[in-house]
Amino acid sequence: MNRNKTFKQIPDFKLSPTVDKVGVEERVARFQTRSIKNESKVQGLKMVLNMIDLTTLEGKDTPGKVRQLCYKAQHLHDLQEGLPTVAAVCVYPTMVAEAKKALGDSGIKVASVSTAFPSGQSTREIKLLDTQFAVDNGADEIDMVISRGKFLAGDYNFVFDEIAAIKEVCGKARLKVIFETGELASLDQVRRASDIAMYAGADFIKTSTGKIQPAATMQVTYTMLCAIRDFYRKTGVKVGMKPAGGISSSKLALHNLVMVKETLGNEWLNNEWFRFGASSLANDVLMQLVKQETGHYQSADYFSID
Repeated sequence: MNRNKTFKQIPDFKLSPTVDKVGVEERVARFQTRSIKNESKVQGLKMVLNMIDLTTLEGKDTPGKVRQLCYKAQHLHDLQEGLPTVAAVCVYPTMVAEAKKALGDSGIKVASVSTAFPSGQSTREIKLLDTQFAVDNGADEIDMVISRGKFLAGDYNFVFDEIAAIKEVCGKARLKVIFETGELASLDQVRRASDIAMYAGADFIKTSTGKIQPAATMQVTYTMLCAIRDFYRKTGVKVGMKPAGGISSSKLALHNLVMVKETLGNEWLNNEWFRFGASSLANDVLMQLVKQETGHYQSADYFSID
């Protein structure tokens, strides 16, 4: 049964709360001034690493490239003892079986984009088939894109019904719903999309595909975290958060963790409820961790290029 069917009344999404843009910017600015001691920084960097969805989503992806990414995901401890694995490897549906085989029993999840990623411009029938194909090939998680054209035209029921239909096909796979916030124009629209996705059954809400800028700004992520907080207070249902696109530095990732802790609390500070959609971020985190241990930065060439 879809989660949306468990609610007695679905809200009118035209009446989603408006967002105080100035208030959001002031709050985000305060998150960025928090000082982090070295011991806490190392703990935070390892937490960030364990929250990353290593990603390859290019037309030139090959089975060999996917296997290489999966190898990196499983062997970070070769660079430094005691490092965790990443949370997941995210690929196109046609590469799910290859990633599943390469990751074996490592415990690292296989995530697949679907629903005509990244544009979302296709029929619902094709989107359902796209998702079913990924699930049938072993995807543990589905990262779908919403139909932004329908959303921006104000057809919120269409967007809600489409998310609910995809959720039904997912079965046991967790569903991350991507908004492509760079196309939504305002924080009010980001808040509305968040509410629609959560009531329709999203397990995670996600900022971006990584193909459009601006992507995961802290203002957008904070707006989505506040929506998750309000939804949890109203329904008792936890929803995860995944900022993706534009987070390439350890410093920015740590600022995001501070924001999660102060908005949602410690319960969300794990990879079951918070993820980063990135690949270059992993290399920067590894570089910072080696620096903390040795006192010296390694050359960027020391880490694999994804």
